[in-house]
Amino acid sequence: MPGWSCLVTGAGGFLGQRIIHLLVQEKDLEEVRLLDKVFRPETREEFFKLQTKTKVTVMEGDILDAQCLRRACQGISVVIHTAAAIDVWGIIPRQTIIDINVKGTLNLLEACVQASVPAFIYTSSIDVAGPNSYKEIVLNGHEEQQHESTWSDPYPYSKKMAEKAVLAANGSTLKNGGTLHTCALRPMYIYGEKSSLLSGIMIRAIKNNGILNVTGKFSTVNPVYVSNAAWAHILAARGLQDPRKSPNIQGQFYYISDDTPYQSYDDLNYALSKDWGLRPDSSWSPPVALLYWLGFLLELVSFLLRPVYNYQPPFNRHLVTLSNTVFTFSYKKAQRDLGYEPLVSWEEARENTSEWIGSLVEQHKGTLNTKAQ
Repeated sequence: MPGWSCLVTGAGGFLGQRIIHLLVQEKDLEEVRLLDKVFRPETREEFFKLQTKTKVTVMEGDILDAQCLRRACQGISVVIHTAAAIDVWGIIPRQTIIDINVKGTLNLLEACVQASVPAFIYTSSIDVAGPNSYKEIVLNGHEEQQHESTWSDPYPYSKKMAEKAVLAANGSTLKNGGTLHTCALRPMYIYGEKSSLLSGIMIRAIKNNGILNVTGKFSTVNPVYVSNAAWAHILAARGLQDPRKSPNIQGQFYYISDDTPYQSYDDLNYALSKDWGLRPDSSWSPPVALLYWLGFLLELVSFLLRPVYNYQPPFNRHLVTLSNTVFTFSYKKAQRDLGYEPLVSWEEARENTSEWIGSLVEQHKGTLNTKAQ
């Protein structure tokens, strides 16, 4: 891959930043372009401090701006598309999510065709596979089983439609007569230091006398550490440019997990934070069936009030299902085709994340003084 270049969308995000840190270590990478709608000053500063021979170009622009995307794609060899509106709570308007996740992806695919970019990697989500019912059980699922979400909620629906568009674009003819090759990666729930979701959970617990909220007590999942999810993208970028590996990768999707133990979301939150005195809520939790129907009633109230008031339910049926199902997947196909092996062990991932949570505890120590001895 002599003298290649890469565009990363959503580069200022949780996963995007980690991809950049690994990308700049790639041999023969001449330029990496970082595209996001806006970069926080500290993120921008961190990128400028990267110790690398690779040219780092920071670009602010909208995924819905076709001209901006055309400029960003000029002279690029590989696009890694992580930019997305992520919302399973029903906070962002439906049309906004669909515009960003579907229309934005279609815009980027068209920009790649016009700029003759030969490789496109899409960051999909486990959400495109389901779960469709809290009664569903998938243990060590794999790609050949063709699990597909049937939810109409905007996030899973938009990610599913965008992934379909990306995989359907594989084999498209580029403006210079070349061929576009695409693939999609479906990471499990991604955790690690600097996760805004994890940060919110931990800060709420710190302010609640160290008690972690119940978020997914009845689930069994296999989350993936952020550096391992990022590493899979690097391997996909290498693979699509390798004439020997590329034919097996083109038009394919891959589940990305690692060796994080199977556990509930609540157990994960506790495992990551217990060194700092945070502990699970031991009070009674309603059964999932009751939560599901409460979610339905809350959605109904929201729908009925919509003409006069924008009521945001605290949870919905999709979130209850997502958080309380047995839903785990194997990374064997990624291992076979991409050569994927987790870079970071569970022990190291837990230690890194726990250390970062410790810094959150330090920042908010006025509300919690229970660090474990």
